[in-house]
Amino acid sequence: MAAVRLRHLCAIALISSCLAAASAACGTAQAPAPANDPDAREWIQLFNGRDLEGWTPKFSKHPLGENLHDTFRVQDGQLQVRYDNWTTFDGEFGHLFYARPYSYYRLAAEYRFVGTQVPGGPEWAIRNNGLMLHSPDPKTMLRDQDFPISIEVQLLGGLGSGPRTTANLCTPGSNVVMNGVLHTDHCTNSTSATYDGDQWVRVEVEVHGDELIRHIIDGQTVLEYTKPQMGGGAVDPVDPAIKIDGTPMTSGFISIQAETAPADFRKIELLDLEGCTDPAASNYKRYYVKSNPAACRP
Repeated sequence: MAAVRLRHLCAIALISSCLAAASAACGTAQAPAPANDPDAREWIQLFNGRDLEGWTPKFSKHPLGENLHDTFRVQDGQLQVRYDNWTTFDGEFGHLFYARPYSYYRLAAEYRFVGTQVPGGPEWAIRNNGLMLHSPDPKTMLRDQDFPISIEVQLLGGLGSGPRTTANLCTPGSNVVMNGVLHTDHCTNSTSATYDGDQWVRVEVEVHGDELIRHIIDGQTVLEYTKPQMGGGAVDPVDPAIKIDGTPMTSGFISIQAETAPADFRKIELLDLEGCTDPAASNYKRYYVKSNPAACRP
């Protein structure tokens, strides 16, 4: 009798186990895959709010990777540019490069200027930073090179003494085309407002390879140009094997500056505009402007 009861209990346990397994399998099989929203914008957070993961510093007169005087740091969830460990400035312009290049994208940064300029900094660099776009690999920069060959979205803070626009254009080692004509001025002002004090400003840049670059403040286009290309000066020294004038700048690395002015960045994010443009694919996005069929997924 005991043996019969034991076999009965074992059978019940086996059936319960099978039912549980079947239920789990069914639950797994029935879980719907999240639907793709072709209009949902998938911003990539280049700055994670915790540390400098994915970023590499380069200061003039110093090797790639050396964060001179701990200038670039993360505190209170902000990427900070600070000069409290400096005694004086002697041409050591710095740039913090993101890990990979991009070509078609929308870049956004929320920044503010704080504090005072480091002693020895040039007057034009007061409350001055920049988003450097389409740079060659930072590994190609010479040790003493002051600026990367790039297209600079110049960020300026107001000085409390009149208009001083931001999201301007500067061209270290580059030129652009404006209104169908090669534009060789080193810096060109935007039509933005002036932002005095330590207020936060959101700047966005729409980049379509070498077809179009558009600077945007508060949702309004403040500057636009095409055909960025290597050329001009304002980079010293530079490797002539890298800077070949007339070469189209179709893609490249992104960096922010340490140009003697303390500043904060609370957000640096990027919307990749290159991807799958096949509506039948599971990762199709309507906002892509550059097709990459290899990126499509069933």
